Amino acid sequence: MKMTPELYVLLVAALPVVELRGAIPLGVVLGLPPWESFLLALLGNLLVAPVALFLLPWAVEAATRVPVLRRAWEALEARVRLKGEEQVQRLGALGLFLFVAVPLPGTGAWSGSVLAVVLGLKRRYALLAISLGVVAAGLLTLLLTGGAVAGLNYLR
Repeated sequence: MKMTPELYVLLVAALPVVELRGAIPLGVVLGLPPWESFLLALLGNLLVAPVALFLLPWAVEAATRVPVLRRAWEALEARVRLKGEEQVQRLGALGLFLFVAVPLPGTGAWSGSVLAVVLGLKRRYALLAISLGVVAAGLLTLLLTGGAVAGLNYLR
């Protein structure tokens, strides 16, 4: 099976850390129109939250039976709590939305899902907040990518 630019963007958007913040510029670099990169990255990143929110509690319970994995989870949990606990605990789903919407590495759908699970937020509110946050982050990334492309074209 040949990997098309569209499939690359979709898959990169589903990766932790990179998510759509890296997938949208990747799509543009691969020759896709910015709006198409945005839509593909959005789709790839939106698929993460429901899967993570529903499977993460089960996976954590199973994995933490192994001491090495328990320590890894505790380290990840501590990092996520450090980055977003205060904001999310104070503002609830709105805080989770803002946490995910900031287009910086480590604040996307993956870490938002981990944060929601760590803090025990209700799945339906967490899913809505994460999804809206992904859309907002995608729009900001699209605008930044479009500005960068326009600036580079201007320099030619």
